[in-house]
Formats: sequence, C-alpha cells, structure tokens
Amino acid sequence: MPVAPAGTALAGGADGPRALRPLLDTVLDALTSGAQDRSGPLPPGGPDTVARAVRDACLPLLPEEGTGPHTALRTLVHTLAAGAADPADPHCAAHLHCPPLALATAADLAASALNPSMDSWDQAPAASELETLTARALAALVYPEADAPDALVTTGGTESNQLALLLAREAHRTTEPTGSTGPLRIVCGANAHHSIHRAAWLLGLPEPLTLPTPDGTLDPATVHTCLAELTGRSGCTGRVLLTATAGTTDAGAIDPLPALADLADHHGARLHIDASYGGPLLFSDTHRATLTGLARAHTVTLDLHKLGWQPVAAGLLAVPGAATLTPLAHQADYLNPDDDTEAGLPDLLGRSLRTTRRPDILKIAVTLKALGRQGLGDLVDRTLAAARTLADLIDAHPRYELHSRPTLTTVLFRPTGADDTTLATIRRSLLAEGHAVLGRATTPTGLWLKTTLLNPHTQPGDLTTLLKLVEGHTPR
Repeated sequence: MPVAPAGTALAGGADGPRALRPLLDTVLDALTSGAQDRSGPLPPGGPDTVARAVRDACLPLLPEEGTGPHTALRTLVHTLAAGAADPADPHCAAHLHCPPLALATAADLAASALNPSMDSWDQAPAASELETLTARALAALVYPEADAPDALVTTGGTESNQLALLLAREAHRTTEPTGSTGPLRIVCGANAHHSIHRAAWLLGLPEPLTLPTPDGTLDPATVHTCLAELTGRSGCTGRVLLTATAGTTDAGAIDPLPALADLADHHGARLHIDASYGGPLLFSDTHRATLTGLARAHTVTLDLHKLGWQPVAAGLLAVPGAATLTPLAHQADYLNPDDDTEAGLPDLLGRSLRTTRRPDILKIAVTLKALGRQGLGDLVDRTLAAARTLADLIDAHPRYELHSRPTLTTVLFRPTGADDTTLATIRRSLLAEGHAVLGRATTPTGLWLKTTLLNPHTQPGDLTTLLKLVEGHTPR
C-alpha cells in the first residue's frame, strides 16, 4: 500500500496506531507547554485577551497551503491548552465541570480512532454489545430489584431529561381514556434544572407547574396539595409527571425522594428523578443511602461527566425495564430493515433520538472495569470529604459566612456583609486575573459565591489558598 501524504494517514486499520504515535507525542508536548504557559486555573486577561491570543496564533485557519500536521497540532493544541479553564486545577471550581480521568481519556482516544457509529450493528458490532452490557450494569445500580433494568446513553443531563419527558408523554397518550385526552402536566420545583422547562417547550407540553423551594428542596406538603388538585381534576392515572432532583445545580441539594415517591404512588403520578449530579453516590457504600427512593422512579437521569470523571459526553437515562423504551422504536430501511432484525441483527435505532452516535460507552466501561464500584466510590467519598473540609474552614473563618452544610460537593459562601455587587466583582476579578474560577448562586437569602468541588485529589491547603484569594479581593 502506498504511503499516505503527511496529515492524510488514517487512524484505523493495521497502520493506524503507527500513524497516531508521533502525532500523539506532539499533542502531549503541546498540552504540557500550554498548561505551563497558563500556569493557573484560567488564562489571565479576560475574554478580549484570550480571543486576541487565539486569533494571533491560529489565523488563517484555512490557508491556501497547509502548515503540515505537527505544526498545526502544536499550534492549536498549545493555544487551546494555554487558554483553557482547567478543571484539574483545584481552584477551578465554579461548575459541574469535572477533570476527566487519564484512563477514561485514553479510552476515548480509542473510540475516536475506531469511530464506530452507534446507529446500526454493521457499523459497531462489538461497541453495540459493550454499550448494552455497560448500560444494563449501571441501570442495575439504580434499580437493584428490577428484573431487567436498562439505560440509554445520552449526551448528558439535558438530553436525558428530554427523553424522560418524551417517554412520560407517550405513556400518557397510551393510557388516557378515549374522549378525555388532555396534555401531560409536569410538576417540578423551582430548584429543577432548566432543561425540564426547555424539554416541555420542545415537546409541545404545557409550561411545567413550578413549586416554590425556599429551603432549596421540594416540600412534600406543597407537592401533595398540587398533585391532589391536578389528579382530582383529571381523575386519570398517569396524567401528571412529578420531577424531583437529586443534586441541584445551585447547591447540590437532594429532594426528599422517599416522600415524593410515596406521593407519586398515592396520586397516580409518574416520577422522574434528575440525578445528573448526585447519581454517582450509588458507587459509595458510605453515601449511597442518601439516594434512598431513587429506585422508585419511572426514569432516572445520570451524568458521569460530572461526579464520574468522564470526558464529555457521558450521560444516561435509566429505566426499570426495557418496555419503558418502546415509544422510541423507529425503522429505517438502510439501518434496521425488518428482515435484518428478524435474522438476528441488533436494532440500535431505538436506543436514541440521535442517529449517528459516538461510542461514548467505551470510556465509561473502561473506568468501571479498571476501578470497580469500590474504586469509584472512594473517589466519590474523597470529593465529598473535601467539600466538608471547605465548609469547616469557612465556618471557622471570622470574615466568611457559610450558606449551609454541603450535601454533595457544592459549598456556598460569601464574605460577611458583602452585597451582591461586591460578590459579583470579586468573582469577575478572580476570573480576569486567572487566579480562581468560582461560580455564583442566587438563593432566597441573596447571592453567594459557589464552589463545586469535583477534583478527588484536592488537598486542604488548596482550599485554604482559595479562601485567601477571595479574602484578598474583598474590600475592607
């Protein structure tokens, strides 16, 4: 076979690894030099400075004659690394933006090189079976008593929540008595992720009934009153979808899942639990009881590119049985013709609303196999312990106010007496200097600085330094 021109060699086939090896050396060198140039959690200077650096280094991006593969890789990867928000830095703690495991990242490289497309068996023979096995193993964590739990692989919590609402809508359509058709009504808390409202809009459903959550979680008494009115008015089981949250974006709070499951049962409502953030507590012997009641939901959202240390994307929607997924069945002659399916070729189209899909399950499967439940549980335990250490440091500090003890790994705090304008200025100053990446959360008691700890290797000294950085930007 003739040698491919520089930059045009393929990643697959017997010669693919040989072509990749020198390119990977260039990538790794560029990642190293970029991180050294950045030397912190965020590039200093703010948006204009970063944009100018990218333009200066990378333009033109479509030259008449190419620079060659190593120069292009070195330039663009270095630029991206130097201008990155690095979630592996312990002072990058604003969002549910995890530092991925090197193990999972290496597996993701293999997925990219092999490039299975998860929409038909003949494009992904082994990957389709691996996805089935891994998805079922994770679903069994959520539904340990179910006979045949299953899960769909998604791009994250937003897609999983949309699928959950879609399945609830279709289940409602099949159970609503003839002549009494009415839309599915969604009930959620003000603490619910914005994707619940967005999914209702995309699916043509009425705006969700949003109940107040002044203490950060749904109040069972308020939910009972709402469900009683809705189900009493409709007199129809399954017309209402109650959505609960196991790990809110703002504070990491967990709704009272057992009480909400009782109410859903009592009123004949369907229950969905968004456990995008808190779901990985299932790996932990120490903390899994916090999710008691999860298995009573009709659908559960998981997201392992949060507290699961996977590269984006790594979402799932778990269900207690495959029959729940029947509404997703779809047929396209060029992908899953009936005679192929009858002959035993697996049908993958009903596994997603997407057609072409990456084999995102590979990195997850490698992580599960390498670390096991206990290894992942240990990472969860360490990260939650770091959040409690940070809360202790804030509680003991004379110039800081702690919002509440953390449930997961989110800690809200603020300098005592600081108003909203001061807090916003502190956060943006730290961003502009590249010293720390902190989030913000608005609660009934005002604006707070938010730290979302996802690095399991964070040390107490890292947290002390973070507080000193905030203190150094607080007006006296």
